[in-house]
Amino acid sequence: MYVNFRPTEAPHTERKDLHNIKRMLPFLWSYRGRVLFALLSLMLAKFATVGVPLVLKEIVDQLDLVLKNPQSIGMVLPLGLLLGYGSLRLVNVMFSELRDAVFARVRYRAMRDISTKVVKHLYDLSLNFHLDRRTGGISRDLERGTRSLSSILNYLTFNIIPTLIEFALVAIILFSQYDPHFALITFGTVTIYIIYTMAVTEWRMHFRHEMNAYDSRASSQAVDGLINYETVKYFNNEHYEINRYNETLSQWEDSAVKSTSSMALLNFGQGAIIALGVMVIMIYAAQGVLDGDMSLGDLVLVNAMMLQLFIPLGFLGIIYRSMKHAMADMDLMFKLLDTQPEIQDSDQAKPLVVTDAVVKFDHVDFSYHADRQILHDVSLIIPSGQKIAVVGPSGAGKSTLARLLFRFYDVTGGSITVDDQDLRQVSQVSLREAIGIVPQDTVLFNDTIYHNIQYAHPTATDEDVRQAARLANIHQFIEQLPDGYDTVVGERGLKLSGGEKQRVAIARVILKNPRILVFDEATSSLDSHSEQVILASLKEVAEQHTTLVIAHRLSTIVDADQILVMDQGRIVEQGTHQQLIESKGVYANLWEIQKEQQAEEE
Repeated sequence: MYVNFRPTEAPHTERKDLHNIKRMLPFLWSYRGRVLFALLSLMLAKFATVGVPLVLKEIVDQLDLVLKNPQSIGMVLPLGLLLGYGSLRLVNVMFSELRDAVFARVRYRAMRDISTKVVKHLYDLSLNFHLDRRTGGISRDLERGTRSLSSILNYLTFNIIPTLIEFALVAIILFSQYDPHFALITFGTVTIYIIYTMAVTEWRMHFRHEMNAYDSRASSQAVDGLINYETVKYFNNEHYEINRYNETLSQWEDSAVKSTSSMALLNFGQGAIIALGVMVIMIYAAQGVLDGDMSLGDLVLVNAMMLQLFIPLGFLGIIYRSMKHAMADMDLMFKLLDTQPEIQDSDQAKPLVVTDAVVKFDHVDFSYHADRQILHDVSLIIPSGQKIAVVGPSGAGKSTLARLLFRFYDVTGGSITVDDQDLRQVSQVSLREAIGIVPQDTVLFNDTIYHNIQYAHPTATDEDVRQAARLANIHQFIEQLPDGYDTVVGERGLKLSGGEKQRVAIARVILKNPRILVFDEATSSLDSHSEQVILASLKEVAEQHTTLVIAHRLSTIVDADQILVMDQGRIVEQGTHQQLIESKGVYANLWEIQKEQQAEEE
């Protein structure tokens, strides 16, 4: 079922964080050996970290003993302990860096895999989703989602798990070697710290959600405006677009200020809790030294343990906030992955087998929305190798026929078949391999002309591409350009005229050479001379193809085997050009109107 998913409209608060973390695991499984080795390195690094204050205690106690009894023992440097102290620090650094190096492949491969999966899913989604989407917002959500996956992996591997290991080791040492109130104070401080951090972070999270929503909206507005640059210029709406963009950024700014201010409150509270906890611990430790229950080395050990524990714990507060933010970002990405395509292959879908390429619309009804039906009981047959033309006023449903033939939508009644195979029972890939289209609004990639033609058949040879361009009557024009076929056409082909873009599209479909051809007003942007040249080429190309022509200019389809006249979603007339002229109906009236217009233009 299709879900109308708009990730940038408003911040969401219902998330499934644990479920999303589980969904991350498959991306790590292919490198499980590296993950386990990184975790082993992490544990060894933490053992070395906790061992440093233990060795430091022994060094201090031994030096203290030497200073108290210099005559009896002699001034001896504890060289072995000092070497051990340096070695532990070296081991800590070595295994920490080794962990980072080993885990890098895991992290970046996971980012690559999830990015590829999301983009593939976007291509799998139905046309309805892409008509409704905001490209800038989707790209920003994808960028933040993949970045959040990397962040979460980093936080778990480099911060959360190491801190938990270190906390457990410190707890064992405190409980086994010192009075229980040291451990109780430590755990009490940590508990208060965690509760405070979680409570304040949850309170301030909606500011982050708002920031994300306004950030995505601003990105969408900027991208939409720049994509439609010419339209903006036509209407002198630069200030309008800038004001919209600036107003959204103003809302983003307000949310960002609130987020930063609330973070300052959170940081102050965390620092106060840690400071109080360390102060109480040191008071007890100092009293223990004065009472003779603890040595000077014990005081140093407890202090070092507390600092060693609270420094990463202080950073853990930042990590928790970042984790929550990353979870929110990642949730948007997973919600996108959960969006189901409206049009899906059935479980029994088979590849389309094209023999005669006979296309049949059988009592087809269709509506984009339930309250507005577009096609009413449309039946037509396009025999093998014949050209059927469909004409009619705007909004009659002509282009809808092409969209249904490509199965961008499913019919709501009746059926469409190719060689008696229902389109709903064949795979979409095989169906679209058998059909080529020259659309009314040709959009090209911001790449070379050569790439845009070859796109129909990526393995085509250079001569195949040039021959397709010759048949489309554009080869000579391309050769005259300074960069020839290497000329970059600009975003959406803006550097070419409408007629030039359509001829590139015609060359592209010629190169694809499918059994079924669809021309959706394919010559509407051409001058009369170019139109006649291309029509001759198209006639030659279409001779052995089943062809559906959707036309506005009736002069382009006078040679069609059959002409269907549509009005308000129904076929109202059918016949050859001569038959329809003689019937003096809708077609004849349209023909007279266009003849008068052509005479006026001439």
